[in-house]
Amino acid sequence: MNDTPADPLVIFTPSGKRGRFAVGTPVLTAARRLGVDLDSVCGGRGICSKCQVTPSYGEFPKHGVTVAEDALSEWNKVEERYKTKRGLIDGRRLGCQAQVQGDVVIDVPPESQVHKQVVRKRAEAREIHMDPATKLYYVEVAEPDMHHPSGDLERLIVALEEQWQLQGVIGDLRTMQGLQKTLRDGKWQVTAAVYHGHDGAAPRIMQVWPGYHEGSIYGVAFDVGSTTVACHLCDLITGDVLASDGLMNPQIRFGEDLMSRVSYSMMNPGGAVEMTQAVRKAINTLIGHVAGAAGIAKADIVEGVFVGNPVMHHLLLGIDPVELGWAPFALATSDAMTLWAREIDVSMHPDGRLYILPCIAGHVGADAAAVVLSEGPHAQDEMMLVVDVGTNAEIMLGNRKKMLACSSPTGPAFEGAQISSGQRAAPGAIERVRIDPVTKEPRFRVIGSERWSDEPEFADEVGAAGVTGICGSGIIEVIAEMRIAGIIDEDGAVGSRESVGSDRLIEDGRTWAYVLHDGRTGENAADGPLITVTQNDVRNIQLAKAALYSGARLLMDKMEVETVDRVVLAGAFGAHISPLHAMVLGMIPDCPVEKVSSAGNAAGTGARIALLNRAARREIETVVREIEKIETAVEPRFQEHFVNAIAVPHKTDAYPNLETQVTLPKVADAQTGGGEDGGGGRRRRRARG
Repeated sequence: MNDTPADPLVIFTPSGKRGRFAVGTPVLTAARRLGVDLDSVCGGRGICSKCQVTPSYGEFPKHGVTVAEDALSEWNKVEERYKTKRGLIDGRRLGCQAQVQGDVVIDVPPESQVHKQVVRKRAEAREIHMDPATKLYYVEVAEPDMHHPSGDLERLIVALEEQWQLQGVIGDLRTMQGLQKTLRDGKWQVTAAVYHGHDGAAPRIMQVWPGYHEGSIYGVAFDVGSTTVACHLCDLITGDVLASDGLMNPQIRFGEDLMSRVSYSMMNPGGAVEMTQAVRKAINTLIGHVAGAAGIAKADIVEGVFVGNPVMHHLLLGIDPVELGWAPFALATSDAMTLWAREIDVSMHPDGRLYILPCIAGHVGADAAAVVLSEGPHAQDEMMLVVDVGTNAEIMLGNRKKMLACSSPTGPAFEGAQISSGQRAAPGAIERVRIDPVTKEPRFRVIGSERWSDEPEFADEVGAAGVTGICGSGIIEVIAEMRIAGIIDEDGAVGSRESVGSDRLIEDGRTWAYVLHDGRTGENAADGPLITVTQNDVRNIQLAKAALYSGARLLMDKMEVETVDRVVLAGAFGAHISPLHAMVLGMIPDCPVEKVSSAGNAAGTGARIALLNRAARREIETVVREIEKIETAVEPRFQEHFVNAIAVPHKTDAYPNLETQVTLPKVADAQTGGGEDGGGGRRRRRARG
């Protein structure tokens, strides 16, 4: 028996990469050995400060570690000198200076990554009827009259009523504090911004400008996702999207998936407060970014709309999500909310108003409501399946007669986590893959280039950064292509070199791995790592896609339908999924491929619709009350569907539409290749899902 204690375990987020290192190992060294994307220009001399990291302390049940306060070496003179001269965010350490002393979880912030994440939550083009809650009104106000005494605010309210038929307008102390000067500067002609609640509340004066206000007023639409936070700045007069930006959700360092964050809150006193502060800081950072990009002041942003899943919803509002960690998954509230921006510390207009869309159920949140608002399945005659693909998939099925909804815990594999060569979407990540079914040779495209890897110009266009890994859309395509080419069988087992007939298969312990790219060789390949698809990678994707399919299949059972007319893939990740490959993989039910479409960031689009149209707020509040919620965790058939959905594409459900597009090899073809024993290769025990 070996009593020698194991070296400390170092876990990096958001990549999820981990390894054991001797006490005294610099964090930067550990990151390099694991292939973690941590920048450093000065070679670890403590000069450039590119290698900033944020260690996390406390209990991390997901990772199976408890991080002590002394998990890293003490703050040193190099770090102190840098902080004094240039500033260093509290809690940050320099990776080249901090040394491993015990088990530790280390977050690599976006600005410390060489390959900065491409947040793909762009604003989708959409025709939206403009009826914002806040509008501008130009009025001429009566001057003071000693014979008919009244206050300036009262005469402004009378002018709004007489000239614009606005009834019951109110103003507050902040309005009055600058009103008298504004009226006189404008020679009794002013422009007022008035907020109209959709719930019948009295109209409220938000801001008054002297004369005719040449500028506009603005609002922000936020999609607070578990992985990314996206913001769209909109002109409330024209509806134009003036700027969009996104950040990785800083809560990732507390857990990649929702339940990990709920667990963190349970296990760490004050954990929910930490996560609330982190996401609010990200929101204010994004507001600063989009305001700067549009050349406006943050105070000109008078409204905001927020959507997010229930855990994100609660943490944004400062509500501990602990009750969402177990049945019956009780929400603090499922209703829509209208708040003052200052109530949740959002930096915008001092009287800024926020609208939070309603949640549908304990794990089907305001983001799913926004997707419904965007895609409108409740207004269709067709049976539409809408899948918001993410760490926690939210699934809606129905038409104008009936709507069902559920959530399914797919985990982070679709976004590149838990994949051996996986990474988030960033320049250099493989996002498209094709495999020749005869030669088994791959070709691929990476983010940042339109060239395929077999084109002569590929290496030059990719540049020095090279090919860095594979992102979510890439892992889906490569596994689907491996199935089409017979490299994996129906059960997802990776064939051997002999059975498949390709040197692309290399031994990986007791199983095999497919070499997608070897950056260490090849004249036409940019320098880079060895990128393989392992048996474990295939298994992780099988588990994720089975959870997704099972949720959809369960809704179909409840709706008593065997097929759907249309499938809409929503979400930033869903926007980049190939419909054909999604069907080959078995992520979605069989459907005519031309009836499978991407809605892009539908949750963000729904948030924009609610920002720019008051009637849409009333509409979604009504629709949500009519949606029937299905809880997969307590449905007995979910597990049965899950087991059958492990197969690629499925063990029992037919795919007649898919069969018109592609022919999938039989199980025996992938297992045995051209010979009884797989072409002379060793027979291996078939892995099970």
